[in-house]
Amino acid sequence: MKKGIIGKKIGMTQIFDEVGNVIPVTVIEAGPCVVAQKKTVENDGYDAVQLGFMDVKEKHMTKAEKGHFEKAGVPAKKHLKEFRLDDCSALNVGDVISVDTFAAGDKVDVTGITKGHGYTGVVKRWNAHMLQHTHGVGPIHRQPGSMGVIDPARIFKNKRMAGQYGNEQVTVLNLNIVKIDTEKNLIAVKGAIPGAKGGIVFIRDSVKA
Repeated sequence: MKKGIIGKKIGMTQIFDEVGNVIPVTVIEAGPCVVAQKKTVENDGYDAVQLGFMDVKEKHMTKAEKGHFEKAGVPAKKHLKEFRLDDCSALNVGDVISVDTFAAGDKVDVTGITKGHGYTGVVKRWNAHMLQHTHGVGPIHRQPGSMGVIDPARIFKNKRMAGQYGNEQVTVLNLNIVKIDTEKNLIAVKGAIPGAKGGIVFIRDSVKA
């Protein structure tokens, strides 16, 4: 990984290219992020930088969080994320990383938390078929059908059943950056990214590019 940044999902819109084609994009407010901590091989066993994003009031912080930022001598931030960069020597605690780290045409991977749908059944969660609506089948039609087998007489692990749907970390790979606005700290990424509006996302250069 060569570069990374923390951002907030603003929403989706569309951009027209020079030919007139419509490009659906997701707008992300990325940075500015401050380097709150620097990990080294000598002290921690690996190289990484910890970035902070979005200002936070002191009353919303714990004593441990306050001490962490006071030790670094940087403004307190609401969200922290480590990025294991290939070369961390160029960055120091207190440095600010802005959206101009990326450029239009770059390929990036975006990580976010998907929308939570609560406890859902197998039809919505796994796109399972519904039971018959006729011939005496019922009165429930959205429940799973027969799940067990004769031998062994049990249900196997990892059976797709009802449960919590969504609210999990997902990474979308190889997205193209269409446009960057350095004045407003905005990145327009082609396509959709995980999460609801206002959700925190992590952007890094693509690992497969």
